Amino acid sequence: MTDRAVAVVRAGALTTVQDLGRPGHAHLGVPRSGALDQPAARLVNRLVGNAPGAAVLETTLNGCAVRPRRPVTIAVGGAPCPVTVDGRPAAWGAPVRVPAGALVDIGAAVSGVRGYIAVDGGVAVDPVLGSRSTDLLSGLGPPPLADGAVLPLGTPRGPHARVDTVPQPAPPGELVLRVTLGPRADWFTRAALETLTTRAYRVSSASNRIGLRTEGPALERALTGELPSEGMVLGAVQVPPDGRPVVFLADHPTTGGYPVVAVVREADLAAAAQAPPGTPVRFVRAGRT
Repeated sequence: MTDRAVAVVRAGALTTVQDLGRPGHAHLGVPRSGALDQPAARLVNRLVGNAPGAAVLETTLNGCAVRPRRPVTIAVGGAPCPVTVDGRPAAWGAPVRVPAGALVDIGAAVSGVRGYIAVDGGVAVDPVLGSRSTDLLSGLGPPPLADGAVLPLGTPRGPHARVDTVPQPAPPGELVLRVTLGPRADWFTRAALETLTTRAYRVSSASNRIGLRTEGPALERALTGELPSEGMVLGAVQVPPDGRPVVFLADHPTTGGYPVVAVVREADLAAAAQAPPGTPVRFVRAGRT
């Protein structure tokens, strides 16, 4: 087997391979998937000299540990966390040279939820529909990492302009999501729309890569019954029967029958990826402060 690979020693709670996703296949029932915090994924790729769309590892809460079979350069970003190489502290948010056979341990997030690990050359699992991303809803792409898995690596792009470190935004203390009302805002009472954009919610522990679920006041329906299934987009705020808004993230279904009261601006979804359970959430109308 080629030495251009990393072995998974500790898979962590949920570690997946992600790139920038596979948009454009909703008509086939395939979500876009991809890194939930795309700015963080792009940044760690930049730190090791990869193209922005190279595949990285996305960790959840408690990190992971890998052992490269050849010398590599890695960078860890996203949720701040401790990083060690063979038990010695290493930099977070900066490129680190790792010898062949050394154990790279990415610890639990100090704040935030999802960490990103780039290796020079990128993770080179076979692409599906143009992407190497794991899609938890459809099952496309490689399965979530398991202890003992071996991941092939691509060939580094060669000498590149070195970036020592760059600032990264801190995980949100309060998640502010700018929304445009609709397309089914008329299915809710005027009071419900006022509730959505003025009352406080919190991130639910039931959140995942499919959607950020919220806890807080229920939204009252003006219309009863259910819609025929219709297309869903990234950032759609769907309201299930319990009345609590759900913000659709990268692995969201491409169709759904519950009404969508609003859509979150895509630029705000990276922060949603880093909001742990209990984080306060405010929905504000786009263009308002």
